[in-house]
Amino acid sequence: MFTGLVRAIATIERFDREQIELHYSAGDIDAIRHDLEIGDSVAVDGVCLTVEQCLAQGFVAAVSPETLDRSTLGQQLHDLRHGRRHVNLEPSLRAGSKIGGHFVTGHVDGLGALVSSDLNQNSWEMRFSLAVDRDERSATVARYIVPKGSIAINGISLTIAQCDPRGQWFEVAVIPHTYAETNLHELQSGALVNLEADILGKYVERLLDRTHVSANDANAIDTSSPSDISIDFLQEHGYA
Repeated sequence: MFTGLVRAIATIERFDREQIELHYSAGDIDAIRHDLEIGDSVAVDGVCLTVEQCLAQGFVAAVSPETLDRSTLGQQLHDLRHGRRHVNLEPSLRAGSKIGGHFVTGHVDGLGALVSSDLNQNSWEMRFSLAVDRDERSATVARYIVPKGSIAINGISLTIAQCDPRGQWFEVAVIPHTYAETNLHELQSGALVNLEADILGKYVERLLDRTHVSANDANAIDTSSPSDISIDFLQEHGYA
C-alpha cells in the first residue's frame, strides 16, 4: 500500500522481461535506501514491484509479463535503447506513517495520455485523456473519474480539477514542487502515463452493485432484498 507521495527519482539502468535495475538520481534518496530490504515493495511510476536485490545506489526488482503489458514499463523496456528513462519512486506505507495523499495500491488500472500542460500563476494545469487506443482496458477507469476525486498518475496522488461527463478526459492542477520533483516535467504531448483510480470508489461501486453474487459463494445472497447501502446513506456519511 502506498499514498501517492513520490520520495525520489531513479533512472532505469538495466531492463529485461524479468528484472529492472534502478539507480537513485534525485529526491529524498535516504527515504528509499534507509531500510530497504529484499522482498520489500516499492512503487515504480505507480507500479508495485518487489525488490530482489539491494544495491549501493539502487535496487533490482522483478517484473512480470502482466506488469509490462498493463503499464508504461513495457513501453520503457522498448524505448530504453534511445536513452535512460526516469521513474518515480515511493516506498511502501509503514504502520503509523502519515497519509498525505490517498490510498494507492500500486496496481495500474489503465493508461492515460498527456494532452496539454500549461503553466498558470501558481500551478501547472495538465490535461490527460484515456489511452483506449493503446489499451482498451483503460476505458474502465472512466467511471471512477469525478470532479475533486483522487487519481494516481505515475504513482503521484493528484486531485481531479475537472473532467468531461463520461470521464474520457480530465485535468489536474500540479503545484510547482510536485511538477519539478517528479517525472511529470519530462512529459511531452502524447506521452503515456500509468493511471490508478481511487480504491474507495471501487469499493463503493461494489457495495452498490446489488446484483453481484460471488461465483465461489455456495450460499448465494438474495439480491432481491433492499441493500443497507444507498446513495442517501453514502451522502449522509460523507462518501458521496
